[in-house]
Order: sequence, then structure tokens, then C-alpha cells
Amino acid sequence: MRQCACPRCKRPPKTLVRLPANFKCADVICDFCGYLGQIKASVVSDINAPPKSILGAAWEPQKQRMDAGIYFPLFLVLADKGMVSHAIYYLAADLQRPDMFLPRKPLSENARRAGWQGFIYDLSAVGTGLVRLR
Repeated sequence: MRQCACPRCKRPPKTLVRLPANFKCADVICDFCGYLGQIKASVVSDINAPPKSILGAAWEPQKQRMDAGIYFPLFLVLADKGMVSHAIYYLAADLQRPDMFLPRKPLSENARRAGWQGFIYDLSAVGTGLVRLR
């Protein structure tokens, strides 16, 4: 994300810095204006065609934020299968809707994190809202 300028303050690249691991629902912060963003990455066959869906993180914190009307912008980083090239897409928080967040089935009782539940971003629901930055 150090290649992208902050979408809020438009400061030059390198102001978006990584938050500590396991920070809920956000991965980067602008060290100038405090802008928060979520990053998801995926390896795909074609970086010019964003996937229709991508795995999210923990459902409960996401659901609580959605119930409070809080959404974080999404940066989607796609790499080709050879890891030679990549693309970065952006989805603004105000273009997100509750129906694009689909809860997954909780992990089984035999799983190491039994009962944990994630979600899926349904990117087919955002239409032209996903904008390519790089």
C-alpha cells in the first residue's frame, strides 16, 4: 500500500502504513490524517478482471460495525499466478452495502478455532464501484 496515496488527504505515497496484526476490520492507516482502510489480496489468473467474491475476515466485528453504520474502504490487491504483475482496486466505504457481506458457515466443533465465523465480500454486488488504482 506504500504505492498508493491516501484517498482522503491525497498525501503522496508512503503515508499509508500497516496496522498491528489482528487489528479488527482495518489493515492500514494514513499516518497523516488517520484514514483507515481494509486490504484483501488474492492470486488470480487475470488481474484485469476482479473476482466476483473474496474472503473477508471475522464476521462478528464486521457485523457490529455494519449495524453501527461503519464501513472501511477496501483495497483489493490482485497478483497474477506467476507473481509478476499486480493490480490494486479500491472500493470506497460509502459504496458498500450490507448485502455485499455474506456470512460464512461457522467452523466445526473439531476445528482449532471452533465456532469462528468469517464472511465473504460479494464483489458482484458493487458493479462499477470498484476502481482500479494501479
